[in-house]
Amino acid sequence: MLALDKANIPFKVLDTKVSTVTGKASICTMHLAKGLEFRAVIIMACDDEIMPLQERIESVEDEADLEEVYNTERHLLYVACTRARDYLLGG
Repeated sequence: MLALDKANIPFKVLDTKVSTVTGKASICTMHLAKGLEFRAVIIMACDDEIMPLQERIESVEDEADLEEVYNTERHLLYVACTRARDYLLGG
């Protein structure tokens, strides 16, 4: 959000009500993006230990559950990427 402030780009942080505003950049989690469509999508923080969260991995006790964590995160990333109608940028 700091980058948007510095660039003077108006934005709205979406919450569980998920209402976008015309003329503003929308910021949300991958979970909230499901079912929405945007002209452009920027996926941030796809670094190791960020996605999936290291705490989530460390809390898993069973190897099968660990695989489920990775599968869920891959699915969420796919959903987030497919919300872009025209442009997709990952970082």
